[in-house]
Amino acid sequence: MAAPELRHLRYLLAVAEHGNFTRAAEELHISQPTLSQQIKQLEKTLGVQLLDRTGRTVRLTDAGAVYTDHARRALRDLAAAERAVHDVQDLSRGHLRLGVTPTFTAYLVGPLTAELHTRHPGVGLTLTEATQDRIEAALLADDLDLGIAFSGTHLPGIAATALFTEALSLVTGAPRAGATPGPLPVHALKDEQLALLSGDFATRGHIDEYLARHRAAPRITVEANSVQALTEIVRRTGLATVLPDAITHDHPHLTPVPLDPPLPTRTVTLLHREGAYRSAATRAFTRLTHDLVHARGYAPAP
Repeated sequence: MAAPELRHLRYLLAVAEHGNFTRAAEELHISQPTLSQQIKQLEKTLGVQLLDRTGRTVRLTDAGAVYTDHARRALRDLAAAERAVHDVQDLSRGHLRLGVTPTFTAYLVGPLTAELHTRHPGVGLTLTEATQDRIEAALLADDLDLGIAFSGTHLPGIAATALFTEALSLVTGAPRAGATPGPLPVHALKDEQLALLSGDFATRGHIDEYLARHRAAPRITVEANSVQALTEIVRRTGLATVLPDAITHDHPHLTPVPLDPPLPTRTVTLLHREGAYRSAATRAFTRLTHDLVHARGYAPAP
């Protein structure tokens, strides 16, 4: 029996993903009849039916589901092997695929990218901003090398290394005239108008839990799905927001106002897939991340 070719595996996975030969063929840039013929050839080689073509959408048979699971893993391992072969240990070239949750783009991604470019200008970076569950899924699928997110319950197969402790505060524009020194009591938030991240951000959930626990009900005037939008709004209006303290370090027009009691801290972590190949670029980025966290004086992780 002839062994299936790599293209057959990619063809099958495309059909399984789309549930449709036409859309899969468009993605693969081949004709639909050619794709159908190639899948039939694969089924003939294996001696088993992989696809159920009788319904409105094309579905995997039980045998097809088992086979695609192994095929997906094989292609992932092959891609890792190719990266290992081309990995340059002296970092004169290389590439890193990094995923971060959204708030980190406002204060951590810039300094990290600058440090990477300074130390290793030959290393390219692909940056993805996504929710933590999507970052972890992408790490498991070998679509990312590293992720920066938070500690907690992780998907099986994800390893987390603590980086630092992130504190959140009320953030305003220029210091307010007549403001009393020291933390702002949480009940005083009733007099504030806030601009907050929208509900699809984990940070917003963290804030809402805090407000509910202390029965604080500020007026939420603006909701935004962009940290940059919030910093601009706070800068130009009398509204306040709640963001990581560290964001104010690089934005002199923003002022952190600690709350009493303080918002619970979070542990920032560097994520990777257990057992994944760690390229020279991945190892170098891990080192410089720890160095930068220390140099900027972020609070140590517990």
